[in-house]
Amino acid sequence: MPEQYKTSPNPDDRSDNVEKLQEAVYNTIENMNEAREAAEFSNEKDREAIEAKNERRMESIEGMRKEIKEEAAYRNQ
Repeated sequence: MPEQYKTSPNPDDRSDNVEKLQEAVYNTIENMNEAREAAEFSNEKDREAIEAKNERRMESIEGMRKEIKEEAAYRNQ
């Protein structure tokens, strides 16, 4: 392969991961709240779908919070 086509991987920049994850948690919570409000005006089928999605969002939040702790520990090494 010619030299001009060889690439190297980008360096691992984890400096703002905690902030990005915290923002993602905040946004997910906002989405959950908006979905709950929409559920009040929805039929039963849509309400059940919204509740199921919010449960998946809670699982995502738990994972993101775990990742925040790991990233903070990495940062403090």
